[in-house]
Amino acid sequence: MAFEISNYYEKAVIEKVLEHYGSEEGLGQDALEDIVCVALNQLPAKYVRHAVDLAFYMDAGERAEMERKIEAAIAEARDFVQSHRR
Repeated sequence: MAFEISNYYEKAVIEKVLEHYGSEEGLGQDALEDIVCVALNQLPAKYVRHAVDLAFYMDAGERAEMERKIEAAIAEARDFVQSHRR
């Protein structure tokens, strides 16, 4: 039996990181993946079967708050990764 579940934040964070930093000079694949991991570790798990399920049950205020948390986690993660370069 296979389950089709995922953490909603994974896709959202990956998309935002690529949108904000995907073309930034000096940030390679490793750094981008580190930013995603650090950001996800700051956010709660939000497991869904389908992303539309979550969107359907949330009001605009909840969606805006999730977006704010994603943006804050990514900004903090980028600062952390930049200050801890390997």
